[in-house]
Amino acid sequence: MPIRRLFTFLVLSASLAIAQENPATKPALPSGAAGATTLSQEQIRELIRQCAENDLANDKKQRDYTYTERQKFQRINGKGQVKSTETDTYEVMEIYGEPVQKLIEKNGKPLSAKEANKQDDKIQKLIDKREKESPGDRKKRLAQEEKDREDELQFVREVADAFNFTFVGMEKLEGRDTYVIDAEPKPGYKPIHKDAKILTKVRGRIWVDKADAQMAKLDVQFIDTVSFGLFLARIHKGSRLIVENTRVNNEVWLQQHVAVTADVRVALLKNFNFDVDVTDRDYEKFRTDTKIIPIGDMRQSR
Repeated sequence: MPIRRLFTFLVLSASLAIAQENPATKPALPSGAAGATTLSQEQIRELIRQCAENDLANDKKQRDYTYTERQKFQRINGKGQVKSTETDTYEVMEIYGEPVQKLIEKNGKPLSAKEANKQDDKIQKLIDKREKESPGDRKKRLAQEEKDREDELQFVREVADAFNFTFVGMEKLEGRDTYVIDAEPKPGYKPIHKDAKILTKVRGRIWVDKADAQMAKLDVQFIDTVSFGLFLARIHKGSRLIVENTRVNNEVWLQQHVAVTADVRVALLKNFNFDVDVTDRDYEKFRTDTKIIPIGDMRQSR
Protein backbone atom coordinates (compact mmCIF):
# COMPACT_ATOMS: atom_id res chain seq x y z
CA MET A 1 0.00 0.00 0.00
CA PRO A 2 2.58 2.62 -1.03
CA ILE A 3 0.06 5.43 -1.61
CA ARG A 4 -1.36 5.07 1.88
CA ARG A 5 2.07 4.98 3.51
CA LEU A 6 3.25 7.99 1.50
CA PHE A 7 0.15 10.00 2.37
CA THR A 8 0.37 9.20 6.08
CA PHE A 9 4.06 10.13 6.16
CA LEU A 10 3.50 13.40 4.33
CA VAL A 11 0.67 14.48 6.57
CA LEU A 12 2.39 13.48 9.80
CA SER A 13 5.58 15.22 8.73
CA ALA A 14 3.90 18.31 7.36
CA SER A 15 1.17 19.04 9.90
CA LEU A 16 1.44 20.53 13.36
CA ALA A 17 3.57 17.62 14.56
CA ILE A 18 4.58 19.03 17.91
CA ALA A 19 7.34 16.75 19.06
CA GLN A 20 7.88 14.74 22.22
CA GLU A 21 10.46 15.04 24.94
CA ASN A 22 12.73 12.90 27.07
CA PRO A 23 11.35 13.32 30.62
CA ALA A 24 14.75 12.43 32.09
CA THR A 25 16.09 15.72 30.73
CA LYS A 26 12.87 17.69 30.95
CA PRO A 27 13.29 21.40 30.13
CA ALA A 28 11.69 24.12 32.18
CA LEU A 29 8.25 25.22 31.05
CA PRO A 30 7.74 28.79 29.89
CA SER A 31 7.82 31.20 32.81
CA GLY A 32 4.58 30.90 34.75
CA ALA A 33 3.20 28.02 32.65
CA ALA A 34 3.66 25.13 35.10
CA GLY A 35 0.90 26.25 37.43
CA ALA A 36 -1.09 28.29 34.97
CA THR A 37 -4.63 27.69 33.80
CA THR A 38 -4.13 30.05 30.88
CA LEU A 39 -1.28 30.75 28.48
CA SER A 40 -0.28 33.88 26.59
CA GLN A 41 0.71 33.87 22.91
CA GLU A 42 4.40 34.02 23.79
CA GLN A 43 4.10 31.23 26.39
CA ILE A 44 2.45 29.02 23.79
CA ARG A 45 5.13 29.76 21.21
CA GLU A 46 7.89 29.00 23.68
CA LEU A 47 6.16 25.77 24.72
CA ILE A 48 5.92 24.65 21.09
CA ARG A 49 9.57 25.49 20.45
CA GLN A 50 10.56 23.42 23.48
CA CYS A 51 8.49 20.50 22.26
CA ALA A 52 10.16 20.74 18.85
CA GLU A 53 13.61 20.68 20.43
CA ASN A 54 12.70 17.42 22.18
CA ASP A 55 11.79 15.62 18.96
CA LEU A 56 15.21 14.11 18.33
CA ALA A 57 15.51 12.80 21.89
CA ASN A 58 12.09 11.17 21.64
CA ASP A 59 12.92 9.64 18.27
CA LYS A 60 16.05 8.07 19.72
CA LYS A 61 14.12 6.62 22.64
CA GLN A 62 11.52 5.07 20.34
CA ARG A 63 14.30 3.07 18.72
CA ASP A 64 14.51 1.06 21.93
CA TYR A 65 10.95 -0.23 21.49
CA THR A 66 9.15 -2.83 19.43
CA TYR A 67 5.39 -2.63 18.97
CA THR A 68 2.42 -3.87 16.99
CA GLU A 69 0.75 -1.63 14.41
CA ARG A 70 -2.66 -2.24 12.84
CA GLN A 71 -3.47 -0.29 9.68
CA LYS A 72 -7.01 -0.13 8.34
CA PHE A 73 -7.56 1.42 4.91
CA GLN A 74 -11.02 2.12 3.46
CA ARG A 75 -11.94 3.48 0.04
CA ILE A 76 -15.01 5.73 0.11
CA ASN A 77 -17.26 6.47 -2.86
CA GLY A 78 -18.94 9.77 -3.68
CA LYS A 79 -21.99 8.85 -1.59
CA GLY A 80 -19.87 8.32 1.51
CA GLN A 81 -20.18 4.54 1.31
CA VAL A 82 -17.28 2.16 1.95
CA LYS A 83 -16.21 0.51 -1.34
CA SER A 84 -13.39 -1.63 0.03
CA THR A 85 -11.54 -2.32 3.29
CA GLU A 86 -8.07 -3.69 3.84
CA THR A 87 -6.46 -4.30 7.22
CA ASP A 88 -2.79 -5.13 7.78
CA THR A 89 -1.05 -5.84 11.08
CA TYR A 90 2.69 -5.44 11.52
CA GLU A 91 5.39 -6.05 14.07
CA VAL A 92 7.58 -2.94 14.07
CA MET A 93 11.20 -3.04 15.20
CA GLU A 94 14.46 -1.16 14.78
CA ILE A 95 17.29 -2.97 13.00
CA TYR A 96 20.60 -1.14 12.96
CA GLY A 97 18.74 2.10 13.62
CA GLU A 98 16.25 1.59 10.79
CA PRO A 99 12.51 1.04 11.47
CA VAL A 100 11.30 -2.19 9.88
CA GLN A 101 7.73 -3.44 9.50
CA LYS A 102 7.11 -7.17 9.45
CA LEU A 103 3.66 -8.05 8.14
CA ILE A 104 2.03 -10.69 10.39
CA GLU A 105 -1.68 -10.52 9.46
CA LYS A 106 -3.81 -9.53 6.47
CA ASN A 107 -7.47 -8.75 7.03
CA GLY A 108 -7.37 -10.42 10.44
CA LYS A 109 -5.79 -13.67 9.23
CA PRO A 110 -2.21 -14.85 9.90
CA LEU A 111 0.09 -15.10 6.90
CA SER A 112 0.64 -18.41 5.16
CA ALA A 113 3.99 -20.13 5.73
CA LYS A 114 5.15 -18.94 2.31
CA GLU A 115 4.18 -15.32 2.98
CA ALA A 116 5.74 -15.42 6.46
CA ASN A 117 9.00 -16.70 5.00
CA LYS A 118 9.01 -13.79 2.56
CA GLN A 119 8.74 -11.38 5.47
CA ASP A 120 11.60 -13.13 7.28
CA ASP A 121 13.71 -13.01 4.13
CA LYS A 122 13.08 -9.27 3.78
CA ILE A 123 14.39 -8.66 7.29
CA GLN A 124 17.31 -11.04 6.77
CA LYS A 125 18.38 -9.09 3.68
CA LEU A 126 18.49 -5.89 5.70
CA ILE A 127 20.53 -7.59 8.45
CA ASP A 128 22.96 -8.97 5.87
CA LYS A 129 23.24 -5.58 4.20
CA ARG A 130 24.06 -3.80 7.44
CA GLU A 131 26.53 -6.48 8.56
CA LYS A 132 28.45 -6.08 5.27
CA GLU A 133 28.32 -2.29 5.33
CA SER A 134 31.74 -0.67 5.22
CA PRO A 135 32.73 1.85 7.92
CA GLY A 136 32.70 4.59 5.29
CA ASP A 137 29.22 3.74 4.02
CA ARG A 138 27.91 3.51 7.58
CA LYS A 139 29.34 6.94 8.38
CA LYS A 140 27.67 8.43 5.30
CA ARG A 141 24.33 6.78 6.11
CA LEU A 142 24.33 8.00 9.70
CA ALA A 143 25.32 11.50 8.61
CA GLN A 144 22.42 11.58 6.14
CA GLU A 145 20.00 10.35 8.81
CA GLU A 146 21.17 13.09 11.15
CA LYS A 147 20.78 15.67 8.38
CA ASP A 148 17.24 14.45 7.68
CA ARG A 149 16.29 14.65 11.37
CA GLU A 150 17.66 18.17 11.62
CA ASP A 151 15.69 19.15 8.52
CA GLU A 152 12.49 17.81 10.10
CA LEU A 153 13.29 19.68 13.30
CA GLN A 154 13.79 22.93 11.41
CA PHE A 155 10.35 22.47 9.88
CA VAL A 156 8.63 21.87 13.21
CA ARG A 157 10.36 24.87 14.76
CA GLU A 158 8.67 27.03 12.13
CA VAL A 159 5.24 26.01 13.46
CA ALA A 160 5.69 28.43 16.36
CA ASP A 161 6.00 31.36 13.96
CA ALA A 162 3.47 30.35 11.30
CA PHE A 163 0.32 30.41 13.48
CA ASN A 164 -1.70 32.60 15.76
CA PHE A 165 -2.53 30.59 18.87
CA THR A 166 -5.51 30.77 21.18
CA PHE A 167 -5.64 29.16 24.61
CA VAL A 168 -9.01 27.35 24.77
CA GLY A 169 -8.89 25.88 28.27
CA MET A 170 -7.94 22.77 30.24
CA GLU A 171 -9.10 19.22 29.52
CA LYS A 172 -8.29 15.81 30.95
CA LEU A 173 -7.03 13.09 28.62
CA GLU A 174 -6.39 9.64 30.10
CA GLY A 175 -6.71 11.23 33.52
CA ARG A 176 -4.02 13.85 32.87
CA ASP A 177 -4.41 17.63 32.62
CA THR A 178 -3.78 19.10 29.18
CA TYR A 179 -3.66 22.57 27.74
CA VAL A 180 -6.03 22.90 24.77
CA ILE A 181 -4.68 25.28 22.13
CA ASP A 182 -6.13 26.34 18.78
CA ALA A 183 -3.83 27.28 15.88
CA GLU A 184 -4.87 29.41 12.90
CA PRO A 185 -2.54 30.29 10.00
CA LYS A 186 -0.99 33.71 10.46
CA PRO A 187 -2.24 36.04 7.68
CA GLY A 188 0.50 36.94 5.24
CA TYR A 189 3.05 34.52 6.70
CA LYS A 190 5.93 33.72 4.30
CA PRO A 191 7.20 30.15 4.81
CA ILE A 192 10.96 29.67 5.25
CA HIS A 193 11.40 25.89 5.14
CA LYS A 194 10.86 24.37 1.70
CA ASP A 195 7.93 22.27 2.96
CA ALA A 196 6.41 24.86 5.27
CA LYS A 197 3.93 26.15 2.70
CA ILE A 198 1.52 23.53 4.04
CA LEU A 199 1.38 25.44 7.33
CA THR A 200 -0.55 28.22 5.60
CA LYS A 201 -3.25 25.76 4.54
CA VAL A 202 -4.13 23.94 7.76
CA ARG A 203 -5.67 24.82 11.09
CA GLY A 204 -5.50 22.70 14.19
CA ARG A 205 -6.29 22.05 17.82
CA ILE A 206 -3.52 20.75 20.08
CA TRP A 207 -3.73 19.08 23.48
CA VAL A 208 -0.42 19.48 25.37
CA ASP A 209 0.17 17.48 28.54
CA LYS A 210 0.59 20.00 31.35
CA ALA A 211 3.00 17.97 33.49
CA ASP A 212 5.27 16.67 30.72
CA ALA A 213 4.93 19.33 27.99
CA GLN A 214 4.12 16.57 25.51
CA MET A 215 1.64 16.54 22.65
CA ALA A 216 -1.16 14.27 23.83
CA LYS A 217 -3.48 14.86 20.88
CA LEU A 218 -3.58 16.74 17.60
CA ASP A 219 -6.52 17.51 15.30
CA VAL A 220 -5.61 19.06 11.93
CA GLN A 221 -7.98 20.18 9.18
CA PHE A 222 -6.97 21.24 5.68
CA ILE A 223 -8.57 24.58 4.81
CA ASP A 224 -7.14 24.69 1.27
CA THR A 225 -5.77 22.25 -1.31
CA VAL A 226 -2.14 21.21 -0.79
CA SER A 227 -0.02 19.96 -3.70
CA PHE A 228 3.07 17.74 -3.51
CA GLY A 229 5.68 16.77 -6.09
CA LEU A 230 4.95 19.25 -8.89
CA PHE A 231 1.20 18.67 -8.58
CA LEU A 232 1.50 14.88 -8.83
CA ALA A 233 -0.51 14.57 -5.62
CA ARG A 234 -3.09 16.86 -4.07
CA ILE A 235 -4.75 16.74 -0.67
CA HIS A 236 -8.00 18.65 -0.90
CA LYS A 237 -9.72 21.06 1.44
CA GLY A 238 -11.70 19.28 4.15
CA SER A 239 -9.21 16.45 4.70
CA ARG A 240 -8.53 15.77 8.37
CA LEU A 241 -5.87 14.19 10.56
CA ILE A 242 -6.15 13.18 14.24
CA VAL A 243 -3.13 11.92 16.19
CA GLU A 244 -3.21 10.59 19.75
CA ASN A 245 -0.09 9.86 21.79
CA THR A 246 0.37 8.08 25.10
CA ARG A 247 2.93 7.94 27.89
CA VAL A 248 4.96 4.73 27.73
CA ASN A 249 7.13 3.26 30.47
CA ASN A 250 7.16 6.60 32.31
CA GLU A 251 9.93 7.80 30.00
CA VAL A 252 8.57 8.63 26.55
CA TRP A 253 5.38 9.58 24.71
CA LEU A 254 4.61 7.45 21.66
CA GLN A 255 1.90 7.33 19.04
CA GLN A 256 -1.11 5.17 19.87
CA HIS A 257 -3.69 6.19 17.26
CA VAL A 258 -3.89 8.04 13.95
CA ALA A 259 -7.07 8.67 11.98
CA VAL A 260 -7.02 10.23 8.50
CA THR A 261 -10.01 11.23 6.39
CA ALA A 262 -8.83 12.47 3.02
CA ASP A 263 -9.94 13.61 -0.41
CA VAL A 264 -6.94 13.07 -2.69
CA ARG A 265 -5.98 13.29 -6.34
CA VAL A 266 -2.85 11.44 -7.47
CA ALA A 267 -1.23 12.28 -10.85
CA LEU A 268 -3.86 12.05 -13.59
CA LEU A 269 -6.11 9.69 -11.64
CA LYS A 270 -9.55 10.81 -10.60
CA ASN A 271 -10.15 12.03 -7.09
CA PHE A 272 -10.74 9.41 -4.44
CA ASN A 273 -11.70 9.52 -0.78
CA PHE A 274 -10.30 7.24 1.86
CA ASP A 275 -10.13 6.72 5.60
CA VAL A 276 -7.00 5.43 7.34
CA ASP A 277 -7.04 4.22 10.93
CA VAL A 278 -3.69 3.26 12.52
CA THR A 279 -3.42 1.80 16.02
CA ASP A 280 -0.08 1.19 17.79
CA ARG A 281 0.03 -1.03 20.89
CA ASP A 282 2.09 -3.49 22.92
CA TYR A 283 5.18 -1.32 23.20
CA GLU A 284 8.04 -3.38 24.61
CA LYS A 285 11.52 -2.17 25.37
CA PHE A 286 14.59 -4.05 24.20
CA ARG A 287 16.70 -5.52 26.95
CA THR A 288 20.20 -4.06 27.13
CA ASP A 289 21.58 -7.46 26.09
CA THR A 290 19.28 -7.89 23.10
CA LYS A 291 21.16 -8.92 19.97
CA ILE A 292 20.08 -9.22 16.36
CA ILE A 293 20.34 -12.88 15.35
CA PRO A 294 20.22 -13.78 11.65
CA ILE A 295 16.99 -15.58 10.86
CA GLY A 296 18.91 -18.44 9.26
CA ASP A 297 20.71 -19.09 12.56
CA MET A 298 17.38 -19.08 14.41
CA ARG A 299 15.95 -21.70 12.05
CA GLN A 300 18.98 -23.95 12.46
CA SER A 301 18.68 -23.84 16.23
CA ARG A 302 15.10 -25.15 16.20
